[in-house]
Amino acid sequence: MFISGEDDKNEIGTENTAFVHGKPPQDAAGPPKVESDMEIVEENEIVTENTAFVHGEPPQDAAGPPKVESDMEILHEKVKKQIIKEGHGQKPSKYSTCFLHYRAWTETTKHKFDDTWHEQQPLELVLGKEKKEMTGLAIGVSSMKSGERALLHVGWELGYGKEGSFSFPNVPPMADILYEVELIGFDETKEGKARADMTVEERIGAADRRKMDGNSLFKEDKLEEAMQQYEMAIAYMGDDFMFQLFGKYRDMALAVKNPCHLNMAACLIKLKRYEEAIGHCSIVLSEDENNVKAMFRRGKARAELGQTDAAREDFLKARKYAPEDKAIARELRMLAEQDKAIYQKQKEIYKGIFGPRPEPKSKRGNWIIRLWHWLLSLFYYMFRRERVKAD
Repeated sequence: MFISGEDDKNEIGTENTAFVHGKPPQDAAGPPKVESDMEIVEENEIVTENTAFVHGEPPQDAAGPPKVESDMEILHEKVKKQIIKEGHGQKPSKYSTCFLHYRAWTETTKHKFDDTWHEQQPLELVLGKEKKEMTGLAIGVSSMKSGERALLHVGWELGYGKEGSFSFPNVPPMADILYEVELIGFDETKEGKARADMTVEERIGAADRRKMDGNSLFKEDKLEEAMQQYEMAIAYMGDDFMFQLFGKYRDMALAVKNPCHLNMAACLIKLKRYEEAIGHCSIVLSEDENNVKAMFRRGKARAELGQTDAAREDFLKARKYAPEDKAIARELRMLAEQDKAIYQKQKEIYKGIFGPRPEPKSKRGNWIIRLWHWLLSLFYYMFRRERVKAD
């Protein structure tokens, strides 16, 4: 369900249109309208109600590194790899800019010292130009395909070395490392120009192309691959980059970044990864507190998690800015019906606990008692009368 429609002529930084300098496109008629089968639709995003459901699971971190049954592949004397999930396409070459998520543990103590999934900020790694402590990780990433997830075993010699690290991250000396890595995607080098050397317009344009690629993949029901493109687009709009932008350039960047977060939320809801969807919607609301689509999607995710009060709060706020929206009204009605069903169920439970209501005594039994009392009174009266006559 979530986001129906596709990017249109007002998009910036697309491959077939000139880059537009200025603020993101606005809807002159006010907040976006939502039809019965298309929830919170606006120009920058896609997602359709009838898209096929893709079954995927987020990386697990319940009790340390994942247990992997696949064969061990030796990449280097000090680097070994086990594939958790197969990827697709080509592998990155030297000097490619790779975007990845990872978790890192010390192999002996299973102490986790880094997690980019938790920060919701992918790492940018240029193969061949990585930091010394990332050498083992770079060797593993160079053997991976886009979308692949793997467990890397890295010796301390290609990690944080003999002395370790006592700042952030905190890694003991001579600690072998376990990395759970997912390669989101990569950019091949073009004319030797690194991303850090791009102008603001080039960087926003590259992110927008990634977003457009994600939209195309979404139309093909390839949700996980679409999410990879959205994450790469978001990586171009990292916090360090956004902090440097003001005025129209910040507006232009947000016009690309926020739709990517909202499309990510739509995919995650389809995949039943509701907590992550809530996180992406909250990021958008931190930049645009009146974003109706972000409120609506966060409300949907919260409702699925049983957080009915929080979901109702999101829907009510969304209705404030889109009072005629049928989809929002429908979700509020569904919450009300759910509350009513819960109340009826609780009523039945309490009825069973305290038992049925006692029945009143029959009137016939009351008349018999009264008659018996009357006869006793009559007998006592006659006895007293005879005794008085005798005296």
